[in-house]
Amino acid sequence: MATENHNLQPLLGMTLPQLQALASEQGMPRFAAKQMAQWLYEKRVTSIDQMTNLSKFAREKLARDYCIGREAPLSSVKSTDGTVKYLFRGAPGRDIEAVMIPDRDRATLCVSSQAGCKMGCKFCMTGRQGFHGNLTAAQIINQPLSVHEADRLTNIVFMGMGEPLDNLDPVLQAIEVLTAPWGLAWSPKRITVSSIGKLDGLRKLLDSTKVHIAISVHTPFPTQRRELMPVERAYPLTSVIDLLRQYDFAHQRRLSIEYIMWHGVNDDDRHADALIRLLRGMEVRVNLIRFHAIPDCDLTSATDQRMVEFRDRLNGAGITCTIRTSRGEDIMAACGMLAGKKSLQS
Repeated sequence: MATENHNLQPLLGMTLPQLQALASEQGMPRFAAKQMAQWLYEKRVTSIDQMTNLSKFAREKLARDYCIGREAPLSSVKSTDGTVKYLFRGAPGRDIEAVMIPDRDRATLCVSSQAGCKMGCKFCMTGRQGFHGNLTAAQIINQPLSVHEADRLTNIVFMGMGEPLDNLDPVLQAIEVLTAPWGLAWSPKRITVSSIGKLDGLRKLLDSTKVHIAISVHTPFPTQRRELMPVERAYPLTSVIDLLRQYDFAHQRRLSIEYIMWHGVNDDDRHADALIRLLRGMEVRVNLIRFHAIPDCDLTSATDQRMVEFRDRLNGAGITCTIRTSRGEDIMAACGMLAGKKSLQS
């Protein structure tokens, strides 16, 4: 797959209404928009020349200002457990990573929505590197279309680099492409968006999509959460939970709580009981996550025994809780370890 001219505007990531507006602008018939969508998302072409049911004149005219927008990964590395980490072109100064996680009959791609992150969570390599730029809808959609496993992906999780709700419009546009009948026609149940809980963006995401939601909590205590996650000052966890209680998570979609466990920090019974009180009455699943050591961070993971005890305490209180299997740690692809790579872009 050849790298395209970055001065041209990508067609990839465009919605059907956007393609209809483009067809009108280019002097094409309205039905040409559906033809372009089919070439982009069903046939997955890599050049405008391949759109053979558009006239040669229309293709030549379109190619003056537009390209498909498909870009191959810059590199990839495979873990001993089968996880594959891909490096893609990102924003000036920082390329981005996506992670493919195989699990029996499932193949889940963890996609990035930003190069770096503004949230500054103490325990996350992405947040500690700072913010370098938002990804476009084309760059987001390019990730599932351009990994080697593209034809057998079963799920997508927005859990890579960046806070998805901090780049909401391109993320929503990408979700529309993923789920629309003229796009990839995926069920929303195959997509999960993970967030620290930006309230306005979270409400818009909940109102406009049926994707699954995952919220990063990590501690039920506000003062401690502010120390670990500065976003607690702007978006208190209690306000996030109050918003989530207004939505139905018992039927069409699922709510997950992400809880990284650190030794001596948030792994005792006091934290478990406070988390139970916070979530009581909600249809929710808590995922306990082992912490993966990162440079210049003094946090360490809770013991396996303590994680089991914490899990059992929540389950005993009627809150479904599981321990997530750690994947890709040997290639720095596990939760909180994505950092991308400094690029030569300027």
